[in-house]
Amino acid sequence: MSRPRATSDTEMLTATARAIGAHGPATLTLAHVAAEAGVSPATLSQRFGSKRGLLLAFAADAAADAAAPYQRARAAHDSPLAALHAVADEFASHMSAPEEMANHLSMLQLDLADPEFRVHAAAHARAVDAALRELLTDAVAGGELPCGTDVPRLARAVQITTYGSLLRWALTGDGDPTVLLHEDLDHLLRRTP
Repeated sequence: MSRPRATSDTEMLTATARAIGAHGPATLTLAHVAAEAGVSPATLSQRFGSKRGLLLAFAADAAADAAAPYQRARAAHDSPLAALHAVADEFASHMSAPEEMANHLSMLQLDLADPEFRVHAAAHARAVDAALRELLTDAVAGGELPCGTDVPRLARAVQITTYGSLLRWALTGDGDPTVLLHEDLDHLLRRTP
C-alpha cells in the first residue's frame, strides 16, 4: 500500500495561484511554488512533470472549480445578490497590490496565446457565465431583480464590470478594490431594466 501524500495536488495548485500572483507565470519557477506549498521542487516535478505541466494543471483545476465560489456563496446567503457580492469580495481579496493583478493578467496573456491554455480559459469563462446566470435567475425569481431582466446579458455585464473594476483599481491604485467593486456592481444592478 502506498503512503498517503503529505501535500495534496489541490494544496499545490492553491500554492501555484499564490506564486503566480507574486511572480507571474513567465518568471515563476518550481522553487517558487515549492516554497509556497512547503514541498521540494522535485515533488512538483514528480507530480506535474514540468513548470508547463504544473501551469496546465493549474488552468484545468481553475476551470473545473470556476463555479465553486458561486455555489459556496449561494449556500451561505439567502439573497442571491448578497451571494453575488460575497463572490466579488472573494475575488477582490485576492488582489492586494497592482503588481499582483499584473501577474495574474500575465497568466491571462498565456491563456490567450497558447491553445492548450485557451481551452481551459474558455471552459472557465463558460462555467462562470453559467454560475452567474443561475444566481441572477434566482434573483429575478426572488424579486431582487425585475421580471423581464435579460439574465444572459446581465451575467455578461457582471463579468465585464468585475474584471473592469479590478483592472481600473490596479491602474489607478485608488481606493479599496472590494469597496470599488461593490459600488460598481451596485450601480450596474440598480440600472438593470
